[in-house]
Amino acid sequence: MPQRDHRRLRTTAILAGAVVATLALASCSGGESGSADEPVELTFQSWVPNIDQAVDAFNDAHEDIHVELETITAGPDGGYAKMLSAVQAGNPADVAQVGYDAIPDFLVNGALEDITDYVADDADRFTDWQWQTGVFDDHVYAIPQASGPLGQFYRKDIFDSLGLAAPSTWEEYYEAAKAIHASDPNRYIAAFAFNQAPWLIGLSQQGGGEWFATEGDAWKVGIDDEATLKVAEFWQRLLDEDLVKVEADFSSEWNADLQNGNVASWISGSWADAIVRGTAPDTAGSWAVAPMPQWSDGETVSATWAGGSANVVLKGSEHPEEAAEFALWLNSDPGSVSTLTSIGAGWPAITDLDAIESLQDDPEVFAFYGGQDIWDVFAESDAAVAATWKWPPLSQTLFATLTDNVKAAVEAGTPLTDAYIATQADFVAALEDKGISVAE
Repeated sequence: MPQRDHRRLRTTAILAGAVVATLALASCSGGESGSADEPVELTFQSWVPNIDQAVDAFNDAHEDIHVELETITAGPDGGYAKMLSAVQAGNPADVAQVGYDAIPDFLVNGALEDITDYVADDADRFTDWQWQTGVFDDHVYAIPQASGPLGQFYRKDIFDSLGLAAPSTWEEYYEAAKAIHASDPNRYIAAFAFNQAPWLIGLSQQGGGEWFATEGDAWKVGIDDEATLKVAEFWQRLLDEDLVKVEADFSSEWNADLQNGNVASWISGSWADAIVRGTAPDTAGSWAVAPMPQWSDGETVSATWAGGSANVVLKGSEHPEEAAEFALWLNSDPGSVSTLTSIGAGWPAITDLDAIESLQDDPEVFAFYGGQDIWDVFAESDAAVAATWKWPPLSQTLFATLTDNVKAAVEAGTPLTDAYIATQADFVAALEDKGISVAE
């Protein structure tokens, strides 16, 4: 697609007992460097469009390592399945792109190399919460690349015409929703995207939900915690009063509504800038970006859209040290990070944002948002993400279960709170079915 006084999160989870075996095996891995005459050859699997620009820059700057990019499909049914199959077959790529939410799954499957010895001293170069997504039991398994901190993309011209400012609290959001819909029966403050688990999770995270924690070798699951039910009740009120439009985002209808102003705002990750500009180019100059509304006035709590993504060294790489070196350079070298940011990889994971050229002056983006430097909003948002959030194993099962239950609730007119209560039960059962311990 974010600096504050971070609370240091030490993720001490032992993932269903499987991590213990992973830690023991990690010390047995290793590889030989290339000869003095030939560079070490690495394969890097990624779905990020145009990331070849950063890979080429690495190759130009390094004579001893050469990286070959292999483009893959994102997600569990594409790239992830291919990665895991290759690990099991003993012929994995060296470095791979995975979502923060998927790291526990890879670890449970014994698919990650422990790269602590190669990169642990570089932790301070990265935003704490992003770094910690790859740390388990004080062992490092991933280099963070980028996140999707949330903000409000909104039609400033519409808000201004109604005398509205961007809502700074959720109560103001409710009042703005009423004013917008009253001005035009076809116009809504936002779509209720029942199809987007990352969006639903981000709203709960920002509301104080802490769905997952560890207790010894077991996972504690709290999808129906008090904070989440509070968030669900808020959106239920908007649904009951017909103040948000029930439609899937990224659908044809949603695209049209983004263009014609019938959906007047979108809470989304920093990367959504490119979606807004690409979907509604004729609305240039009419948009602005604001921080997330707060549950208590004066707070600055934020969250992310599905966390972000990282680079991992796959188990069985013949060159784990060189692979870790590449992953570290790709995501911390200022020139590389500037390239990644400019191609839409997400909000950078490093702390030194001043070193990222593409964030300092972005005329095309700033002009679209009426001259606003929208990156200031997302820098503050990323810094305000709660470092206590953990992703569990089986995240894709979580996503599917949540969207199924929320969609069913909306269609049946039953309370959204029931959907989260059902997801709690369903996900606990899914973990237990996989032999993963769940704490009472």
